[in-house]
Amino acid sequence: MKNILAIMACLAMLACQQPQAKNTPAKDSAARAAAMPKRPAILDSTVLDGSWSLQPVLASDTATGKRATLEFNVKKAHFSGNTGCNSMNGKSYFSIVDSSLSFSDKVITTRMACPGYNEKAFLKNLLLTTHFKLKNGLLILLAEDNTELSRWERKPTNPATTGKA
Repeated sequence: MKNILAIMACLAMLACQQPQAKNTPAKDSAARAAAMPKRPAILDSTVLDGSWSLQPVLASDTATGKRATLEFNVKKAHFSGNTGCNSMNGKSYFSIVDSSLSFSDKVITTRMACPGYNEKAFLKNLLLTTHFKLKNGLLILLAEDNTELSRWERKPTNPATTGKA
């Protein structure tokens, strides 16, 4: 009986001294990452930051001689710009996870009259935005049902190109 107890004690000591194959935190995260379904690359939020100009579709989009502009500051959740007639600014909400983008319904604008320009429709479309996509350098604002609301390009830096389109 003493021999059996001595053998068991030796085995127990050996078992305690054997390095066990543990998953380190790095191995655990690598295993979890490999098991997760592949998602598209995460969009860099800085791609929205900066100035954008509306790509005019209708003649009325440039009736005032100006192009609408948007300037995003993602860190501050703020946007500013021009409706094509009046200056505007307000809060914008952006999520890097699902490409959601929306504008607060409390958009502040100046109040100049702009004959021939439907600023009300422009602002309504802006407020319908729920998400966006980037395609070939264009920012495309989309409604909840994926209806394309507007297309924006990086604002031209040459003042000669900001006139009528």
